[in-house]
Amino acid sequence: MNYPTPHINAKPSDFAKTVLMPGDPLRAKFIAENFLEDAKLVNNVRGIHGYTGLYKGVPVSVMASGMGMPSIGIYSYELFNFFEVENIIRVGSAGGMSKDVKVRDIILAQGACTNSNFAHTFNLPGTFAPIADFSLLRKTVETAEALSLDYKVGSILSSDTFYNDEEGLLPQQTSSALWGKMGVLGVEMEAAALYMNAARCGKSALAILTVSDHLLTGESLSSDDRQNSFTDMMKLSLETAIKL
Repeated sequence: MNYPTPHINAKPSDFAKTVLMPGDPLRAKFIAENFLEDAKLVNNVRGIHGYTGLYKGVPVSVMASGMGMPSIGIYSYELFNFFEVENIIRVGSAGGMSKDVKVRDIILAQGACTNSNFAHTFNLPGTFAPIADFSLLRKTVETAEALSLDYKVGSILSSDTFYNDEEGLLPQQTSSALWGKMGVLGVEMEAAALYMNAARCGKSALAILTVSDHLLTGESLSSDDRQNSFTDMMKLSLETAIKL
């Protein structure tokens, strides 16, 4: 018996087979309180809120991942391996890095480039390409179409750093511009590790991200606009979850 773990004080039956995973514990609380019926707090170790409830009669869980790949790496690994979770849908924000996306767009992260060394933990004799589960991605696209939501499918960057030392560089020399030239739509900090853990465990994962600011244009959402846009992403995630 591998539970409870140092990070999740629960048992497998406390979780649904699909877990929505925002970074922010308060966003997990918001989803549970505003979208789920009969939501029950099943984990609160280190303030990482985890809930399970019903969405349209189907059990769904939501639990925070914290910030960064080391954090989501721990939580997704334990959920997949010790708590019998089959699907994890990351719901979070991203900074736009391409002229092909605009603020408020929803990005479905087909692939996750990264500047992290997370893949080294798997002792691979080469470079691993972290990608989403295609079946989960396809169901999400179909759901987004049915909900008439603006979305883009493509690659994102999972970065280990939020701040960098690019002062003095020309705009076209910044990391945002360079990744954008490669067709990368946006940057966040968790998806690559989630995708690698899912691949290693034979499970399914997808990151659904709302563009909250744009690194090329400097545009950003107000707190009210951010809440409304994130609500669309949350609804898309939940409507997809009940089809799995």
